[in-house]
Amino acid sequence: MQENDIKLLTSMYQNCQTAILSIQDIEPQVESEELRAELREEKERYQDFLFTCKEIAEKEKQELPDNSMFEKARLWTSIKMTTIFDNSTRHLAEMLLLGTVMGTLQCYKDLCDYRQASKELLELCGKLLLIEEKHFNYLKLFLKDLDK
Repeated sequence: MQENDIKLLTSMYQNCQTAILSIQDIEPQVESEELRAELREEKERYQDFLFTCKEIAEKEKQELPDNSMFEKARLWTSIKMTTIFDNSTRHLAEMLLLGTVMGTLQCYKDLCDYRQASKELLELCGKLLLIEEKHFNYLKLFLKDLDK
C-alpha cells in the first residue's frame, strides 16, 4: 500500500470516527424523534464505512490510528459547551450540519491531495462524500424547526 493510500484511508477512517463520536455526544440531548431516527441511520452508515476502512487496512496489514485523546476531548467539550444553554432541535441540527460540512470539506481536500491513491480508495472517498452530502441535505430541514 502506497503512502497516499494510507493517508487517504486514515483520513476517511478518522472522518467517520469524528462523525460517530459527535452523534454519540449529541444524541442524548435530542428530543425530536425524527432527528433521533436520522442520527441512528447516519451513525449506522458511518459505522459501516468505518468497518470497510478497517477491512481494507487489515487486508493490507496496515494500522489505522484513532483520533487523538485531545481531539476526542475537544469535541466532547465543544458539544457540551454549545448545548448547555440551547439544546433545541434547530441548534442541534446546526451543530451537526457544521460537522457534516467539515467532513465534506475533508473529502474534497482528500480527493485533491491524494489523486495518486488507488482507484478503489478514491471511489470509496467519493462514496463518503456522497454520504456527507446526503446527511447535509437532510439535516438542513431541521433548521426550520423553531422549537426554541
